[in-house]
Amino acid sequence: MSDVVVIGSGLGGLTCGYILQKNGYNVTVLEQGIQIGGCLQCFTRKGAKFETGMHFIGSAAEGQTMDRVMRYLGLSEDVRLSRLDTESYNTVSLAGERFSFANGRDAFIEKMSGYFPDEKDALCRYMDIIDRIASASSLNSLTSDRRDLAASTEYQTRSMNEVLDSIFSDRMLKNVLAGDLPLYAAELDKTPFSQHAFIMDFYNQSAFRIAGGSDSIAFSLARSIEVMGGKVLSRKKAVKIHCDDTRATGVETADECFYHADYVISTIHPNRMLELLDTRLIRPAFRSRISSIPQTAAGFAVYVKFRRNSVPYMNTNYYGYAGDSPWNCEHYTSADWPKGFLYMHMCHQDKAIWAESGVILSYMNMEDVSQWAGTSIGRRGAEYEEFKRIHAERLLAEVEKHHPGFLAGVEAYYTSTPLTYQDYTGTEGGSMYGVAKDINLGAAGRVPYRTKVPNLLLAGQNVNSHGMLGVMVGTIVTCSELVPAEQIYRQIDKAND
Repeated sequence: MSDVVVIGSGLGGLTCGYILQKNGYNVTVLEQGIQIGGCLQCFTRKGAKFETGMHFIGSAAEGQTMDRVMRYLGLSEDVRLSRLDTESYNTVSLAGERFSFANGRDAFIEKMSGYFPDEKDALCRYMDIIDRIASASSLNSLTSDRRDLAASTEYQTRSMNEVLDSIFSDRMLKNVLAGDLPLYAAELDKTPFSQHAFIMDFYNQSAFRIAGGSDSIAFSLARSIEVMGGKVLSRKKAVKIHCDDTRATGVETADECFYHADYVISTIHPNRMLELLDTRLIRPAFRSRISSIPQTAAGFAVYVKFRRNSVPYMNTNYYGYAGDSPWNCEHYTSADWPKGFLYMHMCHQDKAIWAESGVILSYMNMEDVSQWAGTSIGRRGAEYEEFKRIHAERLLAEVEKHHPGFLAGVEAYYTSTPLTYQDYTGTEGGSMYGVAKDINLGAAGRVPYRTKVPNLLLAGQNVNSHGMLGVMVGTIVTCSELVPAEQIYRQIDKAND
């Protein structure tokens, strides 16, 4: 039985661990922190539970792609889902006007054409393109058969805004359709339309929150790995990937333990992975290219605990903007921050009436907190705490403008900055989604799942695509180096019989 060591216990690491342990490998997953899960981690303050990364998922209705993957991974019994409002799973507010996204192709077109009646035909063409792109990818088909490579290639090289401009004439409609861009930190003239298409298709099929917290996904996968004979170890920070002249031989942790490996799979940020390697098998040119790839924007979060029975549960995701455009909110001054925000409620139970907690997210550049670089959590001093307080109150006040009475329901709040995110996830510059997708870079901007070390593979959001489905299906691609993809897809089909 071959030994596989997986670095990182986020969704990518645990999914890799599950697939490979299920298919006869001896898997050890190493997590540097106390809690497993990566962006699936939750935390609790004063009885209120908060999500840190995985706030909602899509295509999880019966028979849809995520539902099929979750059944295969044994998550269906352990993970409780709560469906978002099918008539308004997303709400985008631009210049004081609100627009709702409805689930399903026909419902979406009818809803959106109610706001923009002259654009109904264009909306039909738009959804046709979305469907064509989604169908061309293994993200949706869960097969190795990619049926429309031309569509996949074309829309990977055209920017999101350029394609929207080519379809629609109404400026406001184009901005509404881009209104959920914080989900993938899209940038003007950079983000490929294919990225937008995958996200739109994923959530338009169906949208759910995870009742009780997304950490249930991590705990379920870890239990399954261990039941099958694998190991998931916390407080095991990888400090070195050992290599001989031809391949990786194992992973050393900070507590001086060594884990032999026939294969190593790294799911941490590729820059962190390269820091663990001291081998001539990785050329300086590769290191330079990876380190130069731009990252997605970082963020500032305010986690809100509400007074009991004071704030009705909001069964939609709310994207609020000060102006009439969602673009360039990552480019701000101290005077106009925040230019936009994403506001969501945590789902403590299905069909909740009152909200117990929520989160508000806005862009924040690492430069804003650079003076505290190199400091540790809880020891950054009074100036840092004051910085967080000022920005939290500005963000809370912005939400109050959109939801009058909101502040009266706030009992307490907690904050995180790009430094917080960097400390807990190891992502470069505190970026929310790791490596950015940029059409201007072409192949130079992509991180391959294979490396020049033959038995060192990569997985996670930096390799394939952001989001739960992107990460999960990306792990199938990585694992197919060890297990035939057709075998994995057959197992998925069998789990759904």
